[in-house]
Parts: sequence; structure tokens; C-alpha cells
Amino acid sequence: MSDTHPAPLLGIIGGSGLYDVGNLENAEWRRIESPWGEPSDKILFGESEGIPLALLPRHGRNHQLSPSAIDYRANIDALKRAGVTDILSLSSVGSFREELPPGTYVIVDQFIDRTFARKKTFFENEIVAHVSVAHPVNPRLGDWCEEACREEGIPVHRGGTYLAMEGPQFSTLAESELYRQWGCDVIGMTNMPEAKLAREAEIPYCSVAMVTDYDCWHPGHDNVDVDSILAVMRKNVQSAQSLIRRVVPRMQQRPAVCPSGDDRALDGTLITHGKLNAQRVQMLDAVAGRILGAGPQTGAS
Repeated sequence: MSDTHPAPLLGIIGGSGLYDVGNLENAEWRRIESPWGEPSDKILFGESEGIPLALLPRHGRNHQLSPSAIDYRANIDALKRAGVTDILSLSSVGSFREELPPGTYVIVDQFIDRTFARKKTFFENEIVAHVSVAHPVNPRLGDWCEEACREEGIPVHRGGTYLAMEGPQFSTLAESELYRQWGCDVIGMTNMPEAKLAREAEIPYCSVAMVTDYDCWHPGHDNVDVDSILAVMRKNVQSAQSLIRRVVPRMQQRPAVCPSGDDRALDGTLITHGKLNAQRVQMLDAVAGRILGAGPQTGAS
């Protein structure tokens, strides 16, 4: 078991339209191989004012991957192998609340997972572990994002429940009304199982949901269409890049040990006894090497 503390590195998972950060120093795209599958794209490494960061476009730079086709396990594993210590996830969403209009950034703190066609755990065979995701979003990262939004003048709402649907179709009206009755605030297609896997990989995670539309419940917006979403998305991407540049310097304040315990989420979760499957231990070298004693292989190219 290893308790070394890696150097802070912010990983950004860029949603629709967010394929670069802009004005990065020493920018370089590098492929990180994963035993779990094919990550969405190469990872963009660079520095903002001398502070390193890493960006992975969730759908690929050409947006060639639908939400269900993304290999979420490979993405999280690749980020862990790349040395990422914290994840800032940005994604486009629909709003269920009149007071959360397009252009608003919602710093999500809860999720309801309605996806059904995705691999959702690193611990499905041979080695079984059960992690807690009662509080899936890291409060320190949430604080930083809220502060950065206010500094940039971005309309921001702290807290909210993200309903993750399978997609790629948008909601029916009946579904949209049901999710509003459940108390959901925004709806998207990509933050699950991403947040769960980040917790299994012991990476503090924060989701910033960028509102593009009112889904289909709103009487003035009874249909969601791609053209109107793209128009808002283009504006959101510019402010998202500004948000990232505000958050990155705060990584210098990152504590070596996460107060909320997200970087030790696997403690006490392993339920498999006896001799562990060597092949599975090797696959888990990055995600769970701290508790399994397997050092991660970077696989960079």
C-alpha cells in the first residue's frame, strides 16, 4: 500500500465544444493508453501561467463519440495514469428551473443516474469493492469554481441535482415533467458514470453544468434543437475557458491530503478475500494501486 502524494495536476474533461483551453504554454497532445479501452482522444498537456493542466475532450476533438459510446473507464484511468490529481468536468445541460436560464453555470452537488448502457465500475470481476458516492462532488473544487465564476462575471448557481439520461435523444415532455417533480435541476448525458468512476479512482471531482436550454418542459421552449443549443454553447465555451484559467492557479493551494477523503475513497472498500487475480490487479494499477500495491504504468506516447 502506497501513500505518496503526487504533484497537483488539474484535469479538465471538456464537454461539447470545449476541445482546448486557449493560450496554453508548452502545449502538447499525448496519447495515454489504458487497459480498460480507448480514451476519447489524446490528452492536451500544457501550462497556464506556468501551472500545469491536462485536458481530455470527452467526445473527441471532432465530437465523434455519442454519450453512450464514450469509454468512461478508459477516460478516468487515462487521466489517473497521466498524473491528474483533481478533475473539473464541464458539460452542456438543459435546465428544469426558470431561475436557471441558458448561460447559467450550475455547480452540481448531486446526481441521479438514469443511464443503463454503460460500464459503471472498475470493480466488476475478480476484485470487488464498494465505494461511497453519497457526496460525489468535492467541496473544495466547488468553492474554487464558484469563486472563479464570480470573478469572471459568469452567472452561477451553487448546488443542484444533475439527472443523467442515456440519450442521445432528448427527453419526452412526460420525462421532462417527471424529472422536474423529482426535484432535479439540470439534465445531461455524460456525468454518469464519470463521477462514480472518478470516486473509484480516488480523484476529487467537480461538475460545472453549463445551461444551454430549458429542455422541453418550458412553454416558450417546447422543443430542444441543436442549432439553438450550439449558439449558446459557443458563448459558454469562451466563458468556460476563462473559468479554467481562474481555477488553475488555485491548484497551488491544494492540500496534500484531501480533507473530504476523496483521495482515499478506497479505504475499507475491498471485499474480495484471498489471493487476488494478478491480471486484474495489473489492470487496476493506476486506479487502485494505492491499496493493491501495484504501481501505475503511464503508457504515454
